[in-house]
Amino acid sequence: MKILITTDTFTPVVNGVVTSTINLYKELKSQGHDVKIITLSNNSETYIDGDVYYLKSKPIWVYPEARRATFSITSNNLIKEIIDWKPDIIHSQSEFSTMIIARKITKATGIPLVHTYHTMYEDYLSYFLKGKVINRDRAAKITKMLLDKVNMVIAPTDKTKNALINYGVDAPIKVIPTGIDLSRFMVDFSENEKMNLRESVGINKEDKVLAYIGRIAQEKNIEEVIENFKYIVDVEKRAKLLIVGGGPYLDVLKEEATNLNLLDNIIFTGMVKPEDVYKYYKISDMFVTASTSETQGLTYIEALSCGTPVVCRYDQCIEEVVIDGYNGYTYNKGKDFVSSTLKLLKDDDLRKKFSSNALSKSYEYSSELFGIRVYELYKEVYEHSVDIDLLAAR
Repeated sequence: MKILITTDTFTPVVNGVVTSTINLYKELKSQGHDVKIITLSNNSETYIDGDVYYLKSKPIWVYPEARRATFSITSNNLIKEIIDWKPDIIHSQSEFSTMIIARKITKATGIPLVHTYHTMYEDYLSYFLKGKVINRDRAAKITKMLLDKVNMVIAPTDKTKNALINYGVDAPIKVIPTGIDLSRFMVDFSENEKMNLRESVGINKEDKVLAYIGRIAQEKNIEEVIENFKYIVDVEKRAKLLIVGGGPYLDVLKEEATNLNLLDNIIFTGMVKPEDVYKYYKISDMFVTASTSETQGLTYIEALSCGTPVVCRYDQCIEEVVIDGYNGYTYNKGKDFVSSTLKLLKDDDLRKKFSSNALSKSYEYSSELFGIRVYELYKEVYEHSVDIDLLAAR
Protein backbone atom coordinates (compact mmCIF):
# COMPACT_ATOMS: atom_id res chain seq x y z
CA MET A 1 0.00 0.00 0.00
CA LYS A 2 1.14 3.56 -0.75
CA ILE A 3 0.67 5.59 2.42
CA LEU A 4 1.12 9.35 2.82
CA ILE A 5 1.57 10.72 6.35
CA THR A 6 1.25 14.47 6.97
CA THR A 7 2.42 16.24 10.12
CA ASP A 8 3.24 19.83 11.04
CA THR A 9 6.12 18.71 13.26
CA PHE A 10 8.84 16.15 12.65
CA THR A 11 12.48 15.64 13.54
CA PRO A 12 14.48 17.36 14.95
CA VAL A 13 11.49 18.50 17.06
CA VAL A 14 10.87 16.20 20.03
CA ASN A 15 7.27 15.72 21.20
CA GLY A 16 4.59 13.04 21.37
CA VAL A 17 3.26 13.63 17.86
CA VAL A 18 6.73 13.29 16.36
CA THR A 19 7.44 10.13 18.35
CA SER A 20 4.15 8.58 17.26
CA THR A 21 4.74 9.53 13.62
CA ILE A 22 8.27 8.12 13.56
CA ASN A 23 7.15 4.85 15.14
CA LEU A 24 4.25 4.50 12.72
CA TYR A 25 6.49 5.22 9.73
CA LYS A 26 9.04 2.60 10.83
CA GLU A 27 6.41 -0.06 11.47
CA LEU A 28 4.63 0.51 8.15
CA LYS A 29 7.95 0.35 6.29
CA SER A 30 8.83 -2.89 8.09
CA GLN A 31 5.51 -4.31 6.87
CA GLY A 32 6.65 -3.61 3.31
CA HIS A 33 4.54 -0.55 2.52
CA ASP A 34 5.64 2.46 0.46
CA VAL A 35 5.44 5.39 2.89
CA LYS A 36 6.12 9.10 2.42
CA ILE A 37 5.84 11.97 4.88
CA ILE A 38 4.93 15.61 4.23
CA THR A 39 5.99 18.01 6.98
CA LEU A 40 7.10 21.60 7.53
CA SER A 41 10.76 22.53 7.45
CA ASN A 42 12.32 24.52 10.28
CA ASN A 43 13.33 27.26 7.84
CA SER A 44 12.32 28.90 4.58
CA GLU A 45 13.65 26.03 2.46
CA THR A 46 11.71 23.29 0.68
CA TYR A 47 13.59 20.01 0.23
CA ILE A 48 13.37 16.21 0.20
CA ASP A 49 15.28 13.94 2.57
CA GLY A 50 14.61 10.30 1.70
CA ASP A 51 10.89 9.66 2.18
CA VAL A 52 10.33 13.00 3.94
CA TYR A 53 9.16 16.08 2.03
CA TYR A 54 9.99 19.25 3.98
CA LEU A 55 7.95 22.30 2.93
CA LYS A 56 9.10 25.82 3.70
CA SER A 57 7.40 27.46 6.65
CA LYS A 58 7.69 30.16 9.28
CA PRO A 59 6.93 30.31 13.02
CA ILE A 60 3.53 31.65 14.03
CA TRP A 61 4.07 31.91 17.82
CA VAL A 62 0.73 30.35 18.72
CA TYR A 63 2.65 27.89 20.86
CA PRO A 64 6.31 26.80 20.95
CA GLU A 65 7.42 25.03 17.75
CA ALA A 66 4.21 26.00 15.89
CA ARG A 67 4.78 26.85 12.22
CA ARG A 68 2.71 27.42 9.12
CA ALA A 69 3.38 26.69 5.47
CA THR A 70 4.48 29.65 3.34
CA PHE A 71 3.86 28.42 -0.19
CA SER A 72 1.07 28.06 -2.71
CA ILE A 73 -0.32 24.54 -2.45
CA THR A 74 -1.70 24.62 -5.97
CA SER A 75 1.64 25.56 -7.56
CA ASN A 76 4.02 23.57 -5.35
CA ASN A 77 6.01 21.01 -7.35
CA LEU A 78 6.49 18.67 -4.39
CA ILE A 79 2.75 18.45 -3.84
CA LYS A 80 2.29 17.70 -7.53
CA GLU A 81 4.93 14.99 -7.23
CA ILE A 82 3.01 13.41 -4.34
CA ILE A 83 -0.24 13.51 -6.32
CA ASP A 84 1.50 11.84 -9.28
CA TRP A 85 2.81 9.16 -6.89
CA LYS A 86 -0.87 8.23 -6.33
CA PRO A 87 -1.05 7.27 -2.66
CA ASP A 88 -3.78 4.85 -1.59
CA ILE A 89 -4.51 6.58 1.69
CA ILE A 90 -3.49 9.71 3.63
CA HIS A 91 -3.00 9.81 7.38
CA SER A 92 -2.79 13.30 8.89
CA GLN A 93 -1.32 13.90 12.35
CA SER A 94 -1.90 17.67 12.80
CA GLU A 95 -4.91 19.96 12.46
CA PHE A 96 -3.18 22.92 10.84
CA SER A 97 -1.06 23.49 7.69
CA THR A 98 -0.40 19.89 6.70
CA MET A 99 -4.02 18.89 7.28
CA ILE A 100 -5.00 21.54 4.74
CA ILE A 101 -2.46 19.96 2.37
CA ALA A 102 -3.85 16.49 3.08
CA ARG A 103 -7.37 17.63 2.28
CA LYS A 104 -6.21 19.29 -0.96
CA ILE A 105 -4.56 16.04 -2.06
CA THR A 106 -7.64 14.05 -1.05
CA LYS A 107 -9.82 16.38 -3.10
CA ALA A 108 -7.48 16.10 -6.10
CA THR A 109 -7.20 12.30 -5.99
CA GLY A 110 -10.36 11.05 -4.29
CA ILE A 111 -8.38 8.91 -1.83
CA PRO A 112 -9.55 8.51 1.79
CA LEU A 113 -8.18 10.57 4.66
CA VAL A 114 -7.54 9.19 8.16
CA HIS A 115 -6.69 11.58 10.99
CA THR A 116 -5.20 10.99 14.43
CA TYR A 117 -6.39 13.48 17.05
CA HIS A 118 -3.31 13.78 19.27
CA THR A 119 -3.98 16.96 21.24
CA MET A 120 -6.83 17.85 23.57
CA TYR A 121 -6.82 21.58 22.84
CA GLU A 122 -9.28 22.43 25.60
CA ASP A 123 -6.54 21.48 28.07
CA TYR A 124 -4.23 24.06 26.47
CA LEU A 125 -6.60 26.98 25.86
CA SER A 126 -5.18 29.27 28.52
CA TYR A 127 -1.67 28.90 27.05
CA PHE A 128 -2.54 29.63 23.42
CA LEU A 129 -2.36 32.94 21.58
CA LYS A 130 -0.30 34.76 24.22
CA GLY A 131 -2.96 34.33 26.88
CA LYS A 132 -5.98 35.18 24.73
CA VAL A 133 -8.32 32.38 25.68
CA ILE A 134 -10.39 30.57 23.06
CA ASN A 135 -13.27 29.02 24.97
CA ARG A 136 -14.12 25.34 24.93
CA ASP A 137 -17.21 25.77 22.75
CA ARG A 138 -15.17 27.51 20.06
CA ALA A 139 -12.51 24.79 20.21
CA ALA A 140 -15.22 22.13 19.91
CA LYS A 141 -16.77 23.80 16.85
CA ILE A 142 -13.41 24.12 15.09
CA THR A 143 -12.54 20.51 15.89
CA LYS A 144 -15.89 19.26 14.60
CA MET A 145 -15.53 21.31 11.41
CA LEU A 146 -12.09 19.80 10.71
CA LEU A 147 -12.80 16.20 11.64
CA ASP A 148 -16.15 15.86 9.91
CA LYS A 149 -14.25 16.17 6.62
CA VAL A 150 -12.18 13.00 7.16
CA ASN A 151 -13.10 9.36 6.56
CA MET A 152 -11.93 8.06 9.93
CA VAL A 153 -10.58 9.54 13.16
CA ILE A 154 -8.08 7.68 15.34
CA ALA A 155 -8.28 8.56 19.04
CA PRO A 156 -5.41 7.37 21.25
CA THR A 157 -7.72 6.82 24.25
CA ASP A 158 -11.37 6.47 25.21
CA LYS A 159 -11.08 9.86 26.92
CA THR A 160 -10.25 11.48 23.58
CA LYS A 161 -12.98 9.57 21.75
CA ASN A 162 -15.61 10.59 24.30
CA ALA A 163 -14.50 14.22 24.11
CA LEU A 164 -14.85 14.20 20.31
CA ILE A 165 -18.30 12.63 20.55
CA ASN A 166 -19.28 15.37 23.02
CA TYR A 167 -17.98 17.94 20.51
CA GLY A 168 -20.53 16.55 18.07
CA VAL A 169 -17.99 15.01 15.67
CA ASP A 170 -19.90 12.86 13.17
CA ALA A 171 -16.92 11.11 11.57
CA PRO A 172 -16.37 7.50 12.71
CA ILE A 173 -13.85 7.23 15.57
CA LYS A 174 -11.61 4.26 16.37
CA VAL A 175 -9.48 3.99 19.53
CA ILE A 176 -5.91 2.84 18.81
CA PRO A 177 -3.35 3.45 21.58
CA THR A 178 -0.12 4.96 20.31
CA GLY A 179 2.78 2.53 20.52
CA ILE A 180 6.39 3.17 21.42
CA ASP A 181 9.56 1.45 20.31
CA LEU A 182 10.13 -0.67 23.40
CA SER A 183 13.59 -1.70 22.19
CA ARG A 184 14.80 1.88 22.83
CA PHE A 185 14.02 1.51 26.52
CA MET A 186 14.47 -2.18 27.25
CA VAL A 187 18.24 -1.80 27.02
CA ASP A 188 20.72 -3.36 29.43
CA PHE A 189 22.19 -0.74 31.74
CA SER A 190 24.56 -2.16 34.33
CA GLU A 191 24.59 -1.17 37.98
CA ASN A 192 28.04 0.30 37.46
CA GLU A 193 26.78 2.41 34.55
CA LYS A 194 23.83 3.55 36.63
CA MET A 195 26.13 4.57 39.47
CA ASN A 196 28.39 6.53 37.11
CA LEU A 197 25.46 8.42 35.59
CA ARG A 198 23.97 9.17 39.00
CA GLU A 199 27.29 10.56 40.20
CA SER A 200 27.68 12.66 37.04
CA VAL A 201 24.43 14.53 37.76
CA GLY A 202 25.00 14.83 41.51
CA ILE A 203 23.08 11.85 42.87
CA ASN A 204 24.66 9.79 45.63
CA LYS A 205 24.27 6.06 46.18
CA GLU A 206 21.95 6.54 49.17
CA ASP A 207 19.69 9.08 47.45
CA LYS A 208 16.11 8.23 46.46
CA VAL A 209 15.26 9.62 43.03
CA LEU A 210 11.99 10.94 41.64
CA ALA A 211 12.15 11.86 37.96
CA TYR A 212 10.12 13.99 35.60
CA ILE A 213 11.24 13.36 32.02
CA GLY A 214 9.69 15.23 29.12
CA ARG A 215 8.93 18.63 27.68
CA ILE A 216 9.19 21.50 30.16
CA ALA A 217 6.04 23.53 29.58
CA GLN A 218 3.42 25.24 31.72
CA GLU A 219 0.64 22.81 30.81
CA LYS A 220 2.71 19.90 32.17
CA ASN A 221 2.07 21.30 35.67
CA ILE A 222 5.59 20.54 36.92
CA GLU A 223 5.27 23.37 39.45
CA GLU A 224 2.82 21.22 41.38
CA VAL A 225 5.37 18.40 41.56
CA ILE A 226 7.99 20.81 42.92
CA GLU A 227 5.57 22.26 45.49
CA ASN A 228 4.65 18.78 46.75
CA PHE A 229 8.26 17.63 46.64
CA LYS A 230 9.09 20.09 49.42
CA TYR A 231 6.93 18.02 51.81
CA ILE A 232 8.70 14.85 50.71
CA VAL A 233 12.09 16.39 51.48
CA ASP A 234 10.83 17.34 54.95
CA VAL A 235 10.48 13.60 55.65
CA GLU A 236 13.09 12.06 53.34
CA LYS A 237 16.15 14.32 53.35
CA ARG A 238 17.96 12.17 50.75
CA ALA A 239 15.19 12.53 48.18
CA LYS A 240 16.19 14.05 44.85
CA LEU A 241 13.95 15.31 42.06
CA LEU A 242 15.50 14.85 38.64
CA ILE A 243 13.94 17.07 35.95
CA VAL A 244 15.08 15.98 32.49
CA GLY A 245 14.17 17.98 29.41
CA GLY A 246 14.03 21.44 27.94
CA GLY A 247 11.31 23.86 27.06
CA PRO A 248 9.88 27.34 27.43
CA TYR A 249 9.13 27.01 31.15
CA LEU A 250 12.49 25.84 32.48
CA ASP A 251 13.57 29.18 33.98
CA VAL A 252 10.27 29.50 35.86
CA LEU A 253 10.81 26.10 37.47
CA LYS A 254 14.37 26.96 38.45
CA GLU A 255 13.11 30.14 40.10
CA GLU A 256 10.48 28.18 42.02
CA ALA A 257 13.10 25.68 43.20
CA THR A 258 15.20 28.60 44.42
CA ASN A 259 12.28 30.23 46.23
CA LEU A 260 11.47 26.96 48.02
CA ASN A 261 15.12 26.39 48.99
CA LEU A 262 15.18 23.12 47.07
CA LEU A 263 18.20 23.65 44.82
CA ASP A 264 20.16 21.05 46.81
CA ASN A 265 17.46 18.47 46.11
CA ILE A 266 16.35 19.31 42.57
CA ILE A 267 18.55 18.58 39.56
CA PHE A 268 17.83 20.14 36.15
CA THR A 269 19.70 18.28 33.40
CA GLY A 270 18.30 20.21 30.44
CA MET A 271 17.85 18.37 27.16
CA VAL A 272 19.53 14.99 26.79
CA LYS A 273 20.13 12.93 23.66
CA PRO A 274 17.06 10.87 22.67
CA GLU A 275 19.15 7.70 22.71
CA ASP A 276 20.11 8.41 26.34
CA VAL A 277 16.63 9.04 27.72
CA TYR A 278 16.15 5.47 28.92
CA LYS A 279 19.18 5.82 31.18
CA TYR A 280 17.48 8.53 33.23
CA TYR A 281 14.38 6.41 33.75
CA LYS A 282 16.59 3.53 34.88
CA ILE A 283 18.52 5.55 37.49
CA SER A 284 15.24 6.73 39.03
CA ASP A 285 13.13 5.05 41.68
CA MET A 286 9.93 6.38 40.15
CA PHE A 287 8.56 8.66 37.44
CA VAL A 288 6.36 11.51 38.71
CA THR A 289 4.06 13.93 36.93
CA ALA A 290 1.10 16.18 37.71
CA SER A 291 0.04 16.72 34.09
CA THR A 292 -3.63 16.56 33.14
CA SER A 293 -3.12 17.65 29.52
CA GLU A 294 -2.15 14.25 28.11
CA THR A 295 -4.01 12.40 25.38
CA GLN A 296 -2.25 9.17 26.24
CA GLY A 297 0.92 9.81 28.20
CA LEU A 298 3.75 8.36 26.14
CA THR A 299 6.34 9.25 28.78
CA TYR A 300 4.35 7.16 31.26
CA ILE A 301 4.68 4.16 28.94
CA GLU A 302 8.38 4.88 28.45
CA ALA A 303 8.84 4.80 32.21
CA LEU A 304 6.97 1.50 32.52
CA SER A 305 9.07 -0.05 29.74
CA CYS A 306 12.17 0.77 31.81
CA GLY A 307 10.64 -0.90 34.85
CA THR A 308 10.11 2.44 36.57
CA PRO A 309 6.90 2.79 38.63
CA VAL A 310 4.75 5.88 38.00
CA VAL A 311 3.12 8.30 40.43
CA CYS A 312 0.82 10.64 38.52
CA ARG A 313 -2.22 12.83 38.84
CA TYR A 314 -5.35 10.89 37.91
CA ASP A 315 -6.54 11.37 34.34
CA GLN A 316 -9.02 9.22 32.45
CA CYS A 317 -6.60 8.83 29.55
CA ILE A 318 -4.11 6.85 31.63
CA GLU A 319 -6.59 4.58 33.44
CA GLU A 320 -5.40 1.56 31.45
CA VAL A 321 -1.72 2.56 31.59
CA VAL A 322 -1.07 3.26 35.27
CA ILE A 323 -3.04 0.86 37.45
CA ASP A 324 -3.27 2.26 40.96
CA GLY A 325 -1.55 -0.09 43.40
CA TYR A 326 -0.17 -2.31 40.61
CA ASN A 327 2.53 -0.46 38.65
CA GLY A 328 2.25 2.90 40.38
CA TYR A 329 -0.16 5.25 42.07
CA THR A 330 -2.61 7.86 40.83
CA TYR A 331 -3.72 10.79 42.99
CA ASN A 332 -6.14 13.71 43.03
CA LYS A 333 -4.82 15.74 45.95
CA GLY A 334 -1.30 16.88 46.75
CA LYS A 335 -1.31 15.10 50.11
CA ASP A 336 -1.97 11.82 48.31
CA PHE A 337 0.97 12.44 45.98
CA VAL A 338 3.19 12.92 49.03
CA SER A 339 1.93 9.84 50.89
CA SER A 340 2.10 7.56 47.82
CA THR A 341 5.58 8.73 46.93
CA LEU A 342 6.90 8.28 50.46
CA LYS A 343 5.35 4.82 50.64
CA LEU A 344 7.24 3.75 47.50
CA LEU A 345 10.48 5.39 48.58
CA LYS A 346 10.49 3.57 51.91
CA ASP A 347 9.46 0.09 50.69
CA ASP A 348 12.11 -1.56 48.49
CA ASP A 349 10.07 -4.74 48.03
CA LEU A 350 7.02 -2.78 46.89
CA ARG A 351 9.12 -0.84 44.37
CA LYS A 352 10.52 -4.10 42.97
CA LYS A 353 7.01 -5.52 42.65
CA PHE A 354 5.74 -2.37 40.90
CA SER A 355 8.82 -2.41 38.65
CA SER A 356 8.09 -5.96 37.48
CA ASN A 357 4.44 -5.08 36.89
CA ALA A 358 5.47 -1.95 34.98
CA LEU A 359 7.51 -4.01 32.51
CA SER A 360 4.66 -6.47 32.00
CA LYS A 361 2.15 -3.69 31.31
CA SER A 362 4.38 -1.90 28.79
CA TYR A 363 4.21 -4.76 26.27
CA GLU A 364 0.61 -3.79 25.53
CA TYR A 365 1.92 -0.57 23.96
CA SER A 366 4.57 -1.81 21.53
CA SER A 367 5.01 0.08 18.27
CA GLU A 368 4.74 -3.24 16.40
CA LEU A 369 1.21 -3.84 17.69
CA PHE A 370 0.40 -0.18 17.01
CA GLY A 371 1.52 -0.53 13.37
CA ILE A 372 -0.57 -3.66 12.86
CA ARG A 373 -3.69 -2.02 14.28
CA VAL A 374 -3.29 1.11 12.15
CA TYR A 375 -2.73 -0.87 8.94
CA GLU A 376 -5.84 -2.97 9.61
CA LEU A 377 -7.75 0.30 9.93
CA TYR A 378 -6.27 1.57 6.65
CA LYS A 379 -7.51 -1.57 4.89
CA GLU A 380 -10.98 -1.12 6.33
CA VAL A 381 -11.17 2.55 5.29
CA TYR A 382 -9.66 1.91 1.84
CA GLU A 383 -11.97 -1.01 1.05
CA HIS A 384 -15.00 0.97 2.20
CA SER A 385 -13.92 3.87 -0.02
CA VAL A 386 -13.54 1.56 -3.02
CA ASP A 387 -16.98 0.07 -2.40
CA ILE A 388 -18.53 3.55 -2.33
CA ASP A 389 -16.76 4.47 -5.60
CA LEU A 390 -18.08 1.29 -7.25
CA LEU A 391 -21.62 2.04 -6.12
CA ALA A 392 -21.34 5.62 -7.39
CA ALA A 393 -20.16 4.36 -10.78
CA ARG A 394 -23.22 2.15 -11.27
